[in-house]
Amino acid sequence: MDLAAPPSLLPDSLRLRPHLHVGGEWTPPADAGLIDVENPSTGELIGQVPAGTPTDVDRAVAAARAAFPGWSAATPAERSAHLDRLHAALTARADDLARTIAVELGAPLKLATRVQVGLPLTVLRDHVALAARAPVEESVGNSLVVREPIGVVGAITPWNYPLHQVMAKLAPALAAGCTVVLKPSELTPLTAYLLFDAVTEAGLPPGVLNLVPGTGPVVGEALAGHPDVDMVSFTGSTATGARIMRLAADRIARVALELGGKSANVILPEADLATAVKVGVGNALLNSGQTCTAWTRMVVHRDRYDEALHLIATAVAGYRLGDPFDPATRLGPLVSAAQAERVRGHIDRALADGARLVTGGPDAPVPSRGHFVAPTVFADVHPDSALAQEEVFGPVLAVIPFADTDEAVAIANNSKYGLAGAVWSADTDAALAVARRLRTGAVDINGAPFNPLAPFGGYKQSGLGRELGVHGLAEFCEMKAIQR
Repeated sequence: MDLAAPPSLLPDSLRLRPHLHVGGEWTPPADAGLIDVENPSTGELIGQVPAGTPTDVDRAVAAARAAFPGWSAATPAERSAHLDRLHAALTARADDLARTIAVELGAPLKLATRVQVGLPLTVLRDHVALAARAPVEESVGNSLVVREPIGVVGAITPWNYPLHQVMAKLAPALAAGCTVVLKPSELTPLTAYLLFDAVTEAGLPPGVLNLVPGTGPVVGEALAGHPDVDMVSFTGSTATGARIMRLAADRIARVALELGGKSANVILPEADLATAVKVGVGNALLNSGQTCTAWTRMVVHRDRYDEALHLIATAVAGYRLGDPFDPATRLGPLVSAAQAERVRGHIDRALADGARLVTGGPDAPVPSRGHFVAPTVFADVHPDSALAQEEVFGPVLAVIPFADTDEAVAIANNSKYGLAGAVWSADTDAALAVARRLRTGAVDINGAPFNPLAPFGGYKQSGLGRELGVHGLAEFCEMKAIQR
């Protein structure tokens, strides 16, 4: 089959990757079926990977189980050294990783370089240091409380951050002493193949880290329900997270779930409105809105509402859609035709529900090829409407007015999700007071930067457990009390 992406855009080695990585080796799958990988900017076929099967999952889990005794018994210094070599091998591939993500996801190259690759490299570097620490032990009365690795981890990751979402699971799991079977998204699997090239170069012990690509209903189900998988770490939709919980419940397996979000950006009346809007729009449109933490509800005081709408329209006008490799591009396509159609459906429903279109919408011009949706802003969005309640996962922003702080907090908390959020105010004490009232796993005050060492995860239907830093590392551990 002719694969269309020119060599200048994608490493030739990725154009056909017909193997799994199991037990430290590239090995053929049980079945010859392949999954096509598309360039969402053009709709062209760019690569193929195996359509994994339950038999492949069995082999990978067996390899991980066999590797667990040795890896869990390795010293912290030994595990840290392996992660350090992996960090060096990935750093050497940083340009290829960024270009691959720009091609298979459609992320602008600048974003792919700085965020899609830069952030996971930071996370891995942090875990080199975390892995080197002596295991946490504490005395409680006559008990010695120790932490031990949980065992074999099934990691199931999404397409929107194809390296970061993988690294947020692999780095702490490996640092803790667990072994892993990874199922990356079938929409963006090529990045995982570059990762496993680095794994091979870094010399991780055979079976410590295994790769089985495939679809969720086949490979994901087999991995989540496998009797020899001790823990499933999943990032994706809330509906799929609930399914994984049901599969894991049959054997009382641990789950860690990072799920959906509908985060509110609360702009109090005394805030620097121009900055709050500029940063808020940038956050809402990050990765073409395909970000679980995106501040997709902007909650603005009525006295500054019209001014905010003008600033929003001006800011959005600066977001050019186009070729991810064009330096002028700020928004790429959505990942697939199905995702673009889903987002357009949300836009059509918002119009039918009476929201006021500020900019964008179904008739806004977009590139003729690819799965593009124009950045779209709605005003006068009712807090109970579908647009204010459902995760769109596209470049769509809902603007909602409030009369006082209590109403702003009520609007922000009026969601089944609770993943992230923001508060803006010239009075930092007032902002902190509001932040404490928000039922969400993370809140940024006045545009504070993301902290990859802080615990990341959500309240309510945004998930269970935390990723990143010492709290994320603890998710992959069991606690044992030894009485003396």
